Amino acid sequence: MPGCFKRTLFALVSALSFVSFILITVAMASQNWMSGKILCKTGAELVNATDPELVKFIGDIHYGIFRGGKVRQCGLGGRRSKFTIFPHMVKKLNTALHMMIILFLCVAMSFALVSLGFCILNAIKVPYRAIKGPWGLCLWNIIAGGFAALAVTSFMAAVRLHHLTERIANFQENVFQFVILEEQYECSFWLCVASATTHAVNLLLIAISAIRFPKLKTKTEEANVTAEDIMY
Repeated sequence: MPGCFKRTLFALVSALSFVSFILITVAMASQNWMSGKILCKTGAELVNATDPELVKFIGDIHYGIFRGGKVRQCGLGGRRSKFTIFPHMVKKLNTALHMMIILFLCVAMSFALVSLGFCILNAIKVPYRAIKGPWGLCLWNIIAGGFAALAVTSFMAAVRLHHLTERIANFQENVFQFVILEEQYECSFWLCVASATTHAVNLLLIAISAIRFPKLKTKTEEANVTAEDIMY
């Protein structure tokens, strides 16, 4: 059986792996990945709006991996609307990149559960194969954390390089054109960052568990045997 110190570390790694799984699940289920300010460029140009009047043409947008919503401000008051990315909007986006983000998140969730299972296995019994020892745990956490990091990086690439927010804001807008004034990553995005960070912490804990600490041995006093002791 593993020592008490190692069992404690494996239990902590198991808890962090489960937390990572929960973080990604919550991030995928929510719609708070990105928020921003959108300017109704067409409406502002029609009335030749100046700086004080541009407030009437600035709306809001927020979205996640699967759905979102926006407030259109085109001079006639705010109009709220909700949208879903699947099945129609995704065709106007970078479909391959968006599907890669979802795939990376699913793989990260799966290997977080694999890491959880093998951590429990290492905590209750002595590993009899390398894949079930510290090196195996490192492998599962590297894969889970790596795919979570890839999902975060891919989403940033979609926002910055492929103008994801602008494409979503202008989806099915035949009359008005919207310009992005401000973008901000929201809590769901940072949950995925936290998920990748938990696996980095797991790697540190696993490395600590592989350290062999010297055992403290008490010195036994040498018994002085005399001739009288032998006689009795």
